[in-house]
Amino acid sequence: MLILKNISSEGPGTIEDHLREEGTAYSIVDLTTEELSPTEKADTLVIMGGPMSVNESDIFPYIEKEVKLVRDFIREGKKVFGVCLGAQIMASALGARVYPGSEKEVGWLDIELQEEGVRDSLMTKMAVHPKVGDFWKRFKVFHWHGETFDLPSGAVRLAKSALYDNQAFRYGSNAYAFQFHIEVSKEMVYDWLKDEPVDMGSIVRDTEQYYDDYHQRALNFYKEFFK
Repeated sequence: MLILKNISSEGPGTIEDHLREEGTAYSIVDLTTEELSPTEKADTLVIMGGPMSVNESDIFPYIEKEVKLVRDFIREGKKVFGVCLGAQIMASALGARVYPGSEKEVGWLDIELQEEGVRDSLMTKMAVHPKVGDFWKRFKVFHWHGETFDLPSGAVRLAKSALYDNQAFRYGSNAYAFQFHIEVSKEMVYDWLKDEPVDMGSIVRDTEQYYDDYHQRALNFYKEFFK
């Protein structure tokens, strides 16, 4: 498995925790300091987030390499998972437009599964409440992004939010893209937002209220996607 970081501070978080727990082999490449090595043996590609735009490949030339890599993995039927910028890179690789949203989404906000999301076995694993066991079509996730994208041709919309129609999509059976940050730990949330113009008191309260259930929802998705 190959995990790509677009900025050093945005790593795989709970994704890496899960892979270690399961004994899954993986490598992490920080594209700000490392070059991509040959990846013929990688069966899964994971692309993390970052503050830059897909449209800034003139400043961050490795974005073009990621776009090509996504196309290669999808063409070969391999698994691809993109988070935030990673999702936008996937959308771009599949021919969709990526552009600034009407406003930023930051903090704990709802997503709502759409018709295809309710049918998707991996999304339903995430939607089942970890403690109660009932199915939640709408639930809180952690957001930190200001750009969005059109749904790629051939992809299916899995979830939306009040501001962004495309919060999650699937392309084929092996490629999933999440605009929200499924991978965060509590520490990552607090570290990322400590210097942002947000109400940290509210962020802390929401994180303490929602995180434990969110973490378990994430694990339920990982167990299915990475098995």
